[in-house]
Amino acid sequence: MDEKRQSRLSLAWLITAVGATIYATIQIFSYLNASAVSHGATPPLNFTAAQVWALSAFYGAWVIPALLALNDRPAANWASLIFGGILVVLNTLSGVFDGIRDGGHLVFLAFLAITFPGLCAIAMSWRHLRNRDVEAAPSGHMIGINPR
Repeated sequence: MDEKRQSRLSLAWLITAVGATIYATIQIFSYLNASAVSHGATPPLNFTAAQVWALSAFYGAWVIPALLALNDRPAANWASLIFGGILVVLNTLSGVFDGIRDGGHLVFLAFLAITFPGLCAIAMSWRHLRNRDVEAAPSGHMIGINPR
């Protein structure tokens, strides 16, 4: 595969990571806005050090599919597809649950900022894996068809 297409695949995963970061930022501002409207009546958030590290690792893991997409090995491409797909599903579910709790605009934002670019990145990863198989097939033969 040429480097330009491979760079586009990595960029697709990075765009999804930026969308997840934008979603998290707006979700925090929505929580603070609800606190300001109710004059500080919301309960304080008390995170332990382990919870802060887990949250940082969860959002920091978005870099992994983009880095794996830069590698041209099939195992790395499969890992990028699977790990990135899991992150898209988990972040979408998190966005839906936060939206149910804090407001419907967060559900829309989760679909717009995380799910849509994530599905595009998943489709690009899948197409990359399929094209790799087609390029590896013997000349004149399609995969899965026995010439007779």
